Amino acid sequence: MKTLIINGSPRKKGDTTALISKLTEQLNGDYKIVDAYYSDISACVDCRYCWNNDGCSINDEMTEIYDYIVDCDNVIIASPIYFSQPTGKLLDVCSRFQTYFAAKHFRNQKLSVAPKKGAIILVGGGDGNPQKAHETLSGILKQINVTDIFSLTGSFNTNIIPAKEDAKAQQDIDKLIEFLSI
Repeated sequence: MKTLIINGSPRKKGDTTALISKLTEQLNGDYKIVDAYYSDISACVDCRYCWNNDGCSINDEMTEIYDYIVDCDNVIIASPIYFSQPTGKLLDVCSRFQTYFAAKHFRNQKLSVAPKKGAIILVGGGDGNPQKAHETLSGILKQINVTDIFSLTGSFNTNIIPAKEDAKAQQDIDKLIEFLSI
Protein backbone atom coordinates (compact mmCIF):
# COMPACT_ATOMS: atom_id res chain seq x y z
CA MET A 1 0.00 0.00 0.00
CA LYS A 2 1.26 3.49 -0.90
CA THR A 3 -0.13 6.66 0.60
CA LEU A 4 0.38 10.28 -0.38
CA ILE A 5 -0.01 12.73 2.52
CA ILE A 6 -0.20 16.43 1.75
CA ASN A 7 0.42 18.54 4.85
CA GLY A 8 -0.90 22.08 4.67
CA SER A 9 0.46 23.25 8.01
CA PRO A 10 3.27 25.79 8.44
CA ARG A 11 4.00 24.45 11.94
CA LYS A 12 6.47 21.56 11.85
CA LYS A 13 5.49 20.48 15.38
CA GLY A 14 1.87 21.64 15.40
CA ASP A 15 -1.45 19.91 15.76
CA THR A 16 -1.77 18.87 12.11
CA THR A 17 1.67 17.27 12.22
CA ALA A 18 0.78 15.49 15.48
CA LEU A 19 -2.17 13.76 13.78
CA ILE A 20 -0.09 12.94 10.71
CA SER A 21 2.55 11.41 13.00
CA LYS A 22 -0.09 9.29 14.73
CA LEU A 23 -1.27 8.12 11.30
CA THR A 24 2.18 7.27 9.94
CA GLU A 25 3.19 5.39 13.10
CA GLN A 26 0.57 2.75 12.32
CA LEU A 27 0.13 3.05 8.55
CA ASN A 28 1.05 -0.05 6.55
CA GLY A 29 3.17 0.29 3.45
CA ASP A 30 5.05 3.24 2.02
CA TYR A 31 4.05 6.85 2.34
CA LYS A 32 5.24 10.19 1.03
CA ILE A 33 4.60 13.42 2.90
CA VAL A 34 4.50 16.66 0.97
CA ASP A 35 4.80 19.75 3.17
CA ALA A 36 3.06 22.55 1.31
CA TYR A 37 5.00 25.27 3.14
CA TYR A 38 8.41 23.65 2.65
CA SER A 39 8.18 22.22 -0.85
CA ASP A 40 9.28 23.76 -4.11
CA ILE A 41 5.79 23.74 -5.60
CA SER A 42 4.33 26.80 -7.27
CA ALA A 43 0.63 27.50 -7.56
CA CYS A 44 -1.14 27.04 -10.87
CA VAL A 45 -0.73 30.16 -13.02
CA ASP A 46 -3.60 29.34 -15.39
CA CYS A 47 -1.26 29.19 -18.39
CA ARG A 48 -3.63 26.60 -19.90
CA TYR A 49 -0.82 24.29 -20.99
CA CYS A 50 -2.80 21.38 -19.52
CA TRP A 51 -5.82 22.21 -21.67
CA ASN A 52 -3.98 20.58 -24.58
CA ASN A 53 -1.15 18.57 -22.95
CA ASP A 54 -0.62 16.01 -20.22
CA GLY A 55 1.08 17.31 -17.11
CA CYS A 56 2.01 20.88 -16.33
CA SER A 57 4.30 23.51 -17.83
CA ILE A 58 5.82 24.29 -14.42
CA ASN A 59 8.85 22.11 -13.71
CA ASP A 60 9.12 21.73 -9.95
CA GLU A 61 8.57 19.12 -7.21
CA MET A 62 4.99 18.63 -8.35
CA THR A 63 6.30 16.36 -11.11
CA GLU A 64 7.24 13.79 -8.43
CA ILE A 65 3.79 14.09 -6.89
CA TYR A 66 2.10 13.44 -10.23
CA ASP A 67 4.16 10.23 -10.53
CA TYR A 68 3.32 9.20 -6.96
CA ILE A 69 -0.41 9.80 -7.51
CA VAL A 70 -0.38 7.30 -10.36
CA ASP A 71 1.18 4.62 -8.12
CA CYS A 72 -0.46 5.30 -4.75
CA ASP A 73 -3.54 3.69 -3.24
CA ASN A 74 -4.51 6.47 -0.83
CA VAL A 75 -4.36 10.24 -0.66
CA ILE A 76 -4.63 12.12 2.63
CA ILE A 77 -4.89 15.90 2.85
CA ALA A 78 -4.25 17.46 6.27
CA SER A 79 -4.53 21.11 7.20
CA PRO A 80 -5.26 23.62 9.89
CA ILE A 81 -8.43 25.59 9.30
CA TYR A 82 -7.99 29.31 8.58
CA PHE A 83 -11.22 31.27 8.20
CA SER A 84 -13.13 27.98 7.77
CA GLN A 85 -10.88 26.87 4.89
CA PRO A 86 -7.60 24.96 4.41
CA THR A 87 -4.39 26.98 4.31
CA GLY A 88 -3.47 29.02 1.27
CA LYS A 89 -0.23 27.12 0.68
CA LEU A 90 -2.16 23.83 0.66
CA LEU A 91 -4.56 25.26 -1.89
CA ASP A 92 -1.55 26.41 -3.97
CA VAL A 93 -0.32 22.80 -4.14
CA CYS A 94 -3.80 21.46 -4.86
CA SER A 95 -4.32 24.03 -7.62
CA ARG A 96 -1.79 22.02 -9.61
CA PHE A 97 -4.34 19.19 -9.83
CA GLN A 98 -5.85 21.37 -12.55
CA THR A 99 -4.15 19.07 -15.06
CA TYR A 100 -6.52 16.24 -14.04
CA PHE A 101 -9.55 18.51 -14.39
CA ALA A 102 -8.32 19.65 -17.81
CA ALA A 103 -7.80 16.05 -18.96
CA LYS A 104 -11.41 15.25 -18.24
CA HIS A 105 -13.12 18.47 -19.24
CA PHE A 106 -10.93 20.00 -21.97
CA ARG A 107 -9.00 17.10 -23.49
CA ASN A 108 -11.93 14.67 -23.07
CA GLN A 109 -9.64 11.97 -21.71
CA LYS A 110 -10.36 9.33 -19.15
CA LEU A 111 -8.16 9.78 -16.06
CA SER A 112 -5.09 7.58 -16.14
CA VAL A 113 -5.22 7.48 -12.35
CA ALA A 114 -6.81 4.42 -10.74
CA PRO A 115 -9.54 5.02 -8.15
CA LYS A 116 -8.19 5.63 -4.66
CA LYS A 117 -9.26 5.94 -1.06
CA GLY A 118 -8.72 9.19 0.73
CA ALA A 119 -9.24 11.24 3.83
CA ILE A 120 -9.15 14.77 5.11
CA ILE A 121 -7.63 15.59 8.48
CA LEU A 122 -8.39 19.06 9.81
CA VAL A 123 -7.46 20.92 12.99
CA GLY A 124 -8.76 24.16 14.37
CA GLY A 125 -9.29 26.28 17.42
CA GLY A 126 -13.01 25.76 17.66
CA ASP A 127 -14.30 28.93 16.08
CA GLY A 128 -14.17 27.75 12.47
CA ASN A 129 -16.43 25.54 10.46
CA PRO A 130 -14.60 22.33 9.47
CA GLN A 131 -17.44 21.32 7.13
CA LYS A 132 -16.58 24.08 4.65
CA ALA A 133 -12.92 23.05 4.49
CA HIS A 134 -13.92 19.39 4.24
CA GLU A 135 -16.24 20.19 1.32
CA THR A 136 -13.49 22.13 -0.47
CA LEU A 137 -10.92 19.37 -0.04
CA SER A 138 -13.39 16.60 -0.94
CA GLY A 139 -13.94 18.32 -4.28
CA ILE A 140 -10.19 18.49 -4.82
CA LEU A 141 -9.71 14.80 -3.95
CA LYS A 142 -12.39 13.82 -6.46
CA GLN A 143 -10.37 15.50 -9.24
CA ILE A 144 -7.55 12.98 -8.70
CA ASN A 145 -9.97 10.04 -8.68
CA VAL A 146 -10.32 9.59 -4.94
CA THR A 147 -13.66 7.84 -5.00
CA ASP A 148 -13.96 6.68 -1.38
CA ILE A 149 -13.42 9.48 1.16
CA PHE A 150 -13.36 8.71 4.88
CA SER A 151 -15.53 10.80 7.22
CA LEU A 152 -14.23 14.11 8.53
CA THR A 153 -11.34 13.49 10.90
CA GLY A 154 -9.60 15.98 13.14
CA SER A 155 -9.29 17.99 16.29
CA PHE A 156 -11.46 21.09 16.52
CA ASN A 157 -10.68 22.63 19.90
CA THR A 158 -6.91 22.95 19.66
CA ASN A 159 -7.04 26.31 21.42
CA ILE A 160 -8.10 24.32 24.52
CA ILE A 161 -6.55 20.87 24.03
CA PRO A 162 -3.67 19.90 21.70
CA ALA A 163 -4.56 17.38 19.00
CA LYS A 164 -2.16 14.81 20.44
CA GLU A 165 -4.22 14.88 23.67
CA ASP A 166 -7.62 14.86 21.93
CA ALA A 167 -8.97 11.34 22.59
CA LYS A 168 -11.64 11.53 19.87
CA ALA A 169 -9.14 12.70 17.25
CA GLN A 170 -6.79 9.87 18.22
CA GLN A 171 -9.64 7.33 17.93
CA ASP A 172 -10.63 8.77 14.55
CA ILE A 173 -7.06 8.29 13.28
CA ASP A 174 -7.22 4.64 14.42
CA LYS A 175 -10.47 4.21 12.46
CA LEU A 176 -8.90 5.93 9.46
CA ILE A 177 -6.01 3.44 9.52
CA GLU A 178 -8.53 0.58 9.48
CA PHE A 179 -10.35 2.18 6.54
CA LEU A 180 -7.14 2.55 4.53
CA SER A 181 -6.06 -1.01 5.28
CA ILE A 182 -9.18 -2.73 3.98
